[in-house]
Amino acid sequence: MNVAVRAPRRKKATPDPADLLAWYDRHRRVLPWRARKGERTAPYAVWLSEIMLQQTTVKTVGPYFAKFLGTWPTVEALARSPLDDVLRAWAGLGYYARARNLHACAIAVVERHGGVFPADLDALRALPGIGDYTAAAVGAIAFDLPAVPVDGNVERVVTRLFAVEEALPAAKPEIKRLAASLMPASRTGDFAQALMDLGATICTPKKPACALCPFDTVCIARARGDQETFPRKAPKREGKLRRGAAFVVLREDNRVLLRQRPEKGLLGAMTEVPGSEWSHDFDVATALDAAPKIARATWRKLAGEVTHVFTHFPLALTVFVARVPKTAAAPKGARWVKVADLPGEALPNVMRKVLAHALD
Repeated sequence: MNVAVRAPRRKKATPDPADLLAWYDRHRRVLPWRARKGERTAPYAVWLSEIMLQQTTVKTVGPYFAKFLGTWPTVEALARSPLDDVLRAWAGLGYYARARNLHACAIAVVERHGGVFPADLDALRALPGIGDYTAAAVGAIAFDLPAVPVDGNVERVVTRLFAVEEALPAAKPEIKRLAASLMPASRTGDFAQALMDLGATICTPKKPACALCPFDTVCIARARGDQETFPRKAPKREGKLRRGAAFVVLREDNRVLLRQRPEKGLLGAMTEVPGSEWSHDFDVATALDAAPKIARATWRKLAGEVTHVFTHFPLALTVFVARVPKTAAAPKGARWVKVADLPGEALPNVMRKVLAHALD
């Protein structure tokens, strides 16, 4: 008696985008800015969410996205809003240049394109704050243009699929080329979101769920067993510690002195308490030379320091506090704000830490 023996299933040699799209149709994430299956997300929602998601988690962005969309439901409404209002709504998301560029981009879309985002990658890249990634994301997701946005999740998926040995950031051009090689002829918007979802939920930095991955049988790193070592990364250079002083002036009527930072530079146009320059050679012995000039202000140095880490350097601030009469006038360029109103101010996290330290 002859018994038929089934031949083992042949593994595919290369990743097939159809496999990823089929996986996405079953497992796509439900996100506040993502259209329902079969629908296309509005360009404004794609752009707004992508700007917010840069250097920030989905969980953090959700409430901010809802707040922005409720306050400014269209790009025209956002363009009409004062920058200060946008910065206040953005406070807590960090990387505040994004908020300034967001506002500038809204104005540019209204002035250059009549309030309609252009369905063209070059025109999108020409807008303030929109680089290659955001242009590709808006182009693919909102307009189904032939583009693959490459974020951190996509970098991880691609470097593992093809075992890209070159370290980031030097490997970025090769990763973009390989990601583009996977792009299907249609459904490019779904494909872009599928890659993002795959990296966020399956191809995670640690302990990826490879057995659930639609590319499991064609992933080179998976076959080698070293998938968690990708992407390769060059040693990170840590910035040198900077120090400075922050001056919290409290008036008898429970108001605090605030001012606006210069529009250009770190934390541009954000609100802060007065302070010194931040430098490597800061000398606390001469810190009061930078204190705001207010009559009858007697400064007290608080114990400890407020620390914060920016992208390129860590910061340590010595905090000084002074209490002054309610008749005290604000120096030029500063203003008094009720302590109760501080949550609504465009204060970056480092300044909120300073105020919490002083008002505790």
